[in-house]
Amino acid sequence: MEWQGSEPSADDAELVLAVAEGDQGAYQELVRRHAPRIHHFVVRLVRDPAEAEDVTQETFLRLWLRAAEYQPTARVTTWLFRIAHNLAVDRLRARGRVEALPDADTEPAPASISQTVLVDRKQRAEALEAALAGLPERQAAALTLVHLQGLSGAEASEVLGVSAEALESLLARGRRALKARLAAYGEKAE
Repeated sequence: MEWQGSEPSADDAELVLAVAEGDQGAYQELVRRHAPRIHHFVVRLVRDPAEAEDVTQETFLRLWLRAAEYQPTARVTTWLFRIAHNLAVDRLRARGRVEALPDADTEPAPASISQTVLVDRKQRAEALEAALAGLPERQAAALTLVHLQGLSGAEASEVLGVSAEALESLLARGRRALKARLAAYGEKAE
């Protein structure tokens, strides 16, 4: 469930400044570095891969159009996640948050892993996905940003537009609800 990708380099802010001056190469580099993480995050929020692709593209269109508005006090990733979060929330509000689960991401399994283990992992991933889908949007977003995307508390607070204390509250409530939902899933499986 955890996303693995390349760590952004320290020159992201310089690339954004170059984009503000119309540098297409800088824009393409930022898209290459950050689009997979943004898309992964948005899929977890909107639960529709096609719609997530649209939101991801709109996020990077906004990067191109608003690069001059970027404030270097925030990390570029935080700024992009904030844009993506706002666009995803707008989409959810527009459609009344339909709860459709995306297809599970599948990776080829090593030959040494038994079918039983693979089935168990898939069931756990589906249970976690279903439990996350049932959480309120802000709790799901907080958990996704911190635990699956690896953002710091300060970065996640900025993306969500909440204080550090409010983020901790969202995370605590989200973890409790997730634990309860997963426990209920475990009882159903027995």
